[in-house]
Amino acid sequence: MKYCLLVLLIFCYTISGAQSYKKLHRKAIVTDTHNDILSTCIEKHYNFDDNLKGKTHSDLNRMQQGGIDVQVFSIWCDASYGKGEAFNRAIREIDTLYATASRNPAKMKIVKSYADLQDALKHKQLAAMMGVEGGHMMEDNMAYLDSFKNRGVCYMTLTWNNSTPWATSARDESHDSLLHQPKGLNDFGRQLVKRMNDIGMMVDVSHVGEQTFWDVIKTTTKPIIASHSDAYTLCPVPRNLKDSQIVAIAKNGGVIDVNFYPGFIDSSFDRKERAFNARHQNERDSLLKLNPETYYASDYLYAKYKDEIQAMRPPLSMLIDHIAYLVKLAGIDHVGLGSDLDGISITPQQIDDITDYPLITKELKKRGYKKKDIKKILGGNFLRVYKANNL
Repeated sequence: MKYCLLVLLIFCYTISGAQSYKKLHRKAIVTDTHNDILSTCIEKHYNFDDNLKGKTHSDLNRMQQGGIDVQVFSIWCDASYGKGEAFNRAIREIDTLYATASRNPAKMKIVKSYADLQDALKHKQLAAMMGVEGGHMMEDNMAYLDSFKNRGVCYMTLTWNNSTPWATSARDESHDSLLHQPKGLNDFGRQLVKRMNDIGMMVDVSHVGEQTFWDVIKTTTKPIIASHSDAYTLCPVPRNLKDSQIVAIAKNGGVIDVNFYPGFIDSSFDRKERAFNARHQNERDSLLKLNPETYYASDYLYAKYKDEIQAMRPPLSMLIDHIAYLVKLAGIDHVGLGSDLDGISITPQQIDDITDYPLITKELKKRGYKKKDIKKILGGNFLRVYKANNL
């Protein structure tokens, strides 16, 4: 009898715990500051409001299932889109989001201001925002920046992997052979940051080089974001933020949104990936001849050799470790979530798609974070920074 009672108590406690984290997740304003589904849909001829389960990490209904309240959709193209092409590609992705919203007015709303965001939340609509991932898409034209803002773009990542004439990227600053200009922002770059401050567009420092980062810190008068970056100390890759940068973002009042990509959260992933590439070198070389951008070859090979990739996925706890590290250095008010889903081919274990977002809340709760602090990480911190830029 005592044994049965003990089993019943354990069962009730387990059910109560599950309900507790799910309830907390539902009550929080869950925000993801970086998702690449738009470019994925265009490249693969998908519709975001269709059922894409098994094809992508995200679709409209699965965002609802995952409890996502605010989604920043990445507007992205790579460096192969030059002047006369990059801006038009960006507009095509923006138009795609508008078309999806027009087909689903009860489910989602394009957000252009903090008031719009509050209205979407009030009516239980997905608050759909946009971030331009790569300054090359404005083609060195301030009028294009203003056009982005008018269409509802809330932030611009100053560079993608490729530098612009006015800002150097993390990839280029860390490889001298790739750098063909002085590091950091030039005069136009500083004017651009000031213009973004003036029009209420957040400055995003994910992907930028260290010198560019420090030039931004000296120039901006508004809180900045790192829309999808992690901690360099835990995983030393150029895309991650060093301790001094993390502290500087906190002092600036900004927010760092953690990226789910294993290569940025697991310091052993690079070794695993090199071994994988070596096993498939001939096939990879053939793919690179067709397209020199390495992510295309990786996407293809990862999809083909799923069993090998499964063994490379780090535990979800490693992602939570980055959150904990950032909180320790920057403080609870300066950390958020920027998954990079549908822009990455591999995710941490347990995060198979966007419906698994509640498991992050579960893990944060297990780590002992208070409910109010979990709500800050899940979205409150980003909303504060967005509001500060819109004043």
